Amino acid sequence: MTPSNPPIYGEGDVTLQAVGGLTGLQNLVETFYCIMKNTPEFRPLFDMHPSDIELTIDKLVSFLSGWMGGEKLFSKKYGPISLPQAHAHAHLIVTEKEKAMWLNCMAAALDELGYSEELKAYLLPQLAFPAERIRQVSAAKHGESV
Repeated sequence: MTPSNPPIYGEGDVTLQAVGGLTGLQNLVETFYCIMKNTPEFRPLFDMHPSDIELTIDKLVSFLSGWMGGEKLFSKKYGPISLPQAHAHAHLIVTEKEKAMWLNCMAAALDELGYSEELKAYLLPQLAFPAERIRQVSAAKHGESV
């Protein structure tokens, strides 16, 4: 893309291509979980995940692939996605604190990998939507005070 013709994130697979396609997305998600594991402020999030982090990585890559306009790998591998229910996360207690940690950890991964400010400015607010839905489902299941 040239400066006179900037990418239009959210259109087709532009966002997926901006992160480097499926290979770049895999690297982003692996970096995200590496930061989560090794950074004390994010470690509580890592500890909420199953011990088989490779499966978790694959699920997030598969979800984000379709979400970024690429192939809908999650539904092919794991079945339908239900963001309104966010059932895969319903057992977790997710408050504003965990939601913010997740988004901040993703921001750290994007920074570490040197993605553009324009991509980050688009992507992080978009990721806040499913993160908020997970928080809402948690609050409904575990009580609004969580």
